[in-house]
Amino acid sequence: MSLINVTNLTFAYDGSYDNVFENVSFQIDTDWKLGFTGRNGRGKTTFLHLLLGNYKNSGHISANVNFEYFPFNVDAKENKTLDVINDLFPDYVHWELIRELSQLDVSEEVLYRPFETLSNGEQTKVLLATLFLKENSFLLIDEPTNHLDLTARKLVSDYLKTKRGFILVSHDRAFLDNCIDHILSINKTNLEIQKGNFSSWWKNKQKQDSFELAENEKLKKDIDRLNDSAKRTNNWSEEVEKTKKGTRNSGSKPDKGYIGHKAAKMMKRSKSMEKRQQAAIDEKSMLLKNLEDSDSLKISPLAYHNERFAELENVSIYYDEKAVCEAISFTIEQGDRIALIGKNGSGKSSLLKLICGEPINYTGNIRKGSQLVISYVSQDTSHLQGNLKDYAQDNGIDESLFKTILRKLGFARVQFEKNIETFSGGQKKKVLIAKSLCEKAHLYIWDEPLNFIDVISRIQIEELLLEYQPTILFVEHDRSFSENLATKFVKCLDTCRSL
Repeated sequence: MSLINVTNLTFAYDGSYDNVFENVSFQIDTDWKLGFTGRNGRGKTTFLHLLLGNYKNSGHISANVNFEYFPFNVDAKENKTLDVINDLFPDYVHWELIRELSQLDVSEEVLYRPFETLSNGEQTKVLLATLFLKENSFLLIDEPTNHLDLTARKLVSDYLKTKRGFILVSHDRAFLDNCIDHILSINKTNLEIQKGNFSSWWKNKQKQDSFELAENEKLKKDIDRLNDSAKRTNNWSEEVEKTKKGTRNSGSKPDKGYIGHKAAKMMKRSKSMEKRQQAAIDEKSMLLKNLEDSDSLKISPLAYHNERFAELENVSIYYDEKAVCEAISFTIEQGDRIALIGKNGSGKSSLLKLICGEPINYTGNIRKGSQLVISYVSQDTSHLQGNLKDYAQDNGIDESLFKTILRKLGFARVQFEKNIETFSGGQKKKVLIAKSLCEKAHLYIWDEPLNFIDVISRIQIEELLLEYQPTILFVEHDRSFSENLATKFVKCLDTCRSL
């Protein structure tokens, strides 16, 4: 066991006026299994790169360990997987590699295939196995779940549960709960560490937020009282000051010395009240410094004239004359929240595109209701470009509502001035979700909407869908989200069936 000490860490990107971190100090035990959570854009990946020494900063980071970062950068993906591993870690021991791969349910056969022919899930597992071959290193694992299906996520989470000595960035609640023993949260103004998993941290955070909100209500009442009192005092002192001049009908001269003294005394009291008022406002500001903006979201689904939206009967989808899924049969009815589940490559995204009307090679029957309006969130964000104002205009959505939703999902106002190409992966996905929430539709079809999105936003989106209960068909590998939300599961194996 050794310690990683972070002392007075301050960092800002070149050209930026805002610090990502400011005077941050804490300790990490290198035996911990540390989960790392926080809103998109708060600097989780930046912090990992600071540990790696990739950015200049003020402050001090001391550690008696080597840091290793995941995911590795693989340049020659056309090479055999075994050669890729050898390039990343020439000193590996083969039997140890086979042991790690077996724990991740990866066959030895993949080592002799070109790395680029492996599925995203297989690539992730191979690179994780390579990572844990590096002894005496503290591992920085950055969002390993984004290309893993439900089964693979459970397998990798169980694998990490047997390990120690890492920081794990993930937004999957069930994944984190299963494999960490401490959590590092990046808040609005600081970083803090707690013992436990995500659920225990979230429970503590909700308690703290509730306490702060209750205290804030008391404080606001006190501020209102101080405002009224200061206003009355101001009015009083002004009236006293006026008596220095006397009244038009009075035959006697006022004692200006006495009245002036009295007025000055009242003004002093007024200033004192103003200071108390400002002190209370400052206290309020400090009190709520880490309270997250997680206001409720809204959605406006359209009413449909028919109870049944769509029906699929014995649908099979083909690529290059090869079936990726076969004999799919299910219906989409008013109020359904259908989770389409299955391994990567089982045709889930193709099925969603087919229902949306994209040209897909298929057999079988698909029937959709007349004039059915669909709002679609794609898995891919690479097409996003330009600024938010133009994006809203091009897609026919209300710019003000669009930006309001993004604010509620944790966007800072400064983001509105930037081009979408510069956004993080999670921020880009939020753009697609905000667009969909602005659209009035009968049916919402979302393809892996939560990829890269932070936990707090995931919970907001989940609560929205549970409250408004739109008809939705979705693919999502976040187990907690799917189990909490879905009214029906359609599982894609060699065939697809309703569960």
